[in-house]
Amino acid sequence: MKNTLIVIPGPTGVGKTDLSIRLATRLGCDIISCDSRQFYREMKIGTAAPGEEQLAMVRHHFIGFLSVTDYYSVSLYERDVIKLLPSLFARNPVAILTGGSMLYMDAVCRGMDDIPDTDPAVRQKYIEMYRREGIAGLRLALRMLDPDHYAKVDLHNPRRIMRALEITESTGRPYSSFLTTAVRERDFRIIKAGMTRERAELYRRIDERVDGMIRAGLEQEVAGLAPYRHLNALRTVGYQEIFSSLDGDITRDEAVRLIKRNTRRYARKQLTWWNRDNTITWFDAGESERMITEIERLLSA
Repeated sequence: MKNTLIVIPGPTGVGKTDLSIRLATRLGCDIISCDSRQFYREMKIGTAAPGEEQLAMVRHHFIGFLSVTDYYSVSLYERDVIKLLPSLFARNPVAILTGGSMLYMDAVCRGMDDIPDTDPAVRQKYIEMYRREGIAGLRLALRMLDPDHYAKVDLHNPRRIMRALEITESTGRPYSSFLTTAVRERDFRIIKAGMTRERAELYRRIDERVDGMIRAGLEQEVAGLAPYRHLNALRTVGYQEIFSSLDGDITRDEAVRLIKRNTRRYARKQLTWWNRDNTITWFDAGESERMITEIERLLSA
């Protein structure tokens, strides 16, 4: 059998973790997490990271291997996964990559442009600019330094703008000059099988999962991370809303409502992103056995 990476994308809350564990158990292979917030060991509850029992069933990689204070990036993730795969394939010609971080998944499947790491001091400079001047200040700086990227970037996403500014200043080259979008050849086969659900059912599962996070102690987890709330890792759904609640800006009930709403919005964003990829074969989560059978058929082809 040719070395094969089975890639399982899908919106948050669709059931990727349970399906991937079932499939990995059947194939005797490892799972590589592609959820960039599950990388952080301090963020277990709010990221719905696999529990100890699930982790004991199948060997997982890239779960809780960083601290929120550590710097990590898409390009580092691509490097680390590509470096890991030969050792996994030496034991089993199949490995599973699953999660909800779209850009990270694309980096492994398609490759990233060779963008250098940036100077932490430069990164901090633009974080401080964002605090002082808001997103308008970042936009103005990017328009001056890299007008080509300014015309393409999501101007409502401060992290994307700051990333472009960091790289432009650190390298002395416009960020847009690094973006070639060329697909890299991989020395392994990729099978993409996505999971989806009927929209109302997906939203119901998201709401139930958020309620479960609250019962499991999400507020206590977030409170313990308050000293690090300015870090990029904490600028995510579930944490920002609870910080606002702890600050007294909104009520606890409003924070829970906003987490559910913002998680549903993120799920729609994920589906929009992946619907552009015509190499993904989609399966309804209620047909998980058919999905597994089809993956096994493709592996033997």
